[in-house]
Amino acid sequence: MSKIVHCIRHGQSTFNAHFAETGEDPLHFDAPLTELGRRQVAERAPELRQHAYDLVVTSPLTRAIQTTLGLFGDHPAKPPIHIECLHREHLESSCDVGRKPDLLAQDFPHLAFDHLDEIWWHNEGELDPRGFVYEPSHIFEGRVEEFRRWLKQRPEGMIAVVGHGTFFSRLTGQYLGNCEVAVLEL
Repeated sequence: MSKIVHCIRHGQSTFNAHFAETGEDPLHFDAPLTELGRRQVAERAPELRQHAYDLVVTSPLTRAIQTTLGLFGDHPAKPPIHIECLHREHLESSCDVGRKPDLLAQDFPHLAFDHLDEIWWHNEGELDPRGFVYEPSHIFEGRVEEFRRWLKQRPEGMIAVVGHGTFFSRLTGQYLGNCEVAVLEL
């Protein structure tokens, strides 16, 4: 039986907006959505309401959670929302450094974060000059494959995954713009 996965990139973040304008990392750790990002989410939501999702999986990065809640908070199928860190973004910029589960739970009290490690983003190695640890490509590629296996093992037939551009480019072969959707059949 085939499984349909809709991979949905988050809306524009404060990092995305600054980087597009300047080409520099603004040191926006766990960057939230911009006003444009919230509009992108609102514009995409009606299209996604047409699908009867069995599960929504979101990255624990704030911009992905905000996108998830905007897209699925009042979805007619009321799919459960699961936080999963396997498909977090490749840590190469400040926005890809996460926040501890207790801090996320303060901002999003109706979601469960207690299954996450205290430090769920890549944090092994030497700090780069910007103050975080860059994730090596081989570790990132292994995580993409681990997430693919995780999805295949899920019992649900129709899954929405809200996440990130570089991760989805490796998972699907397509680089998505903000709030774009790629369909993955497993």
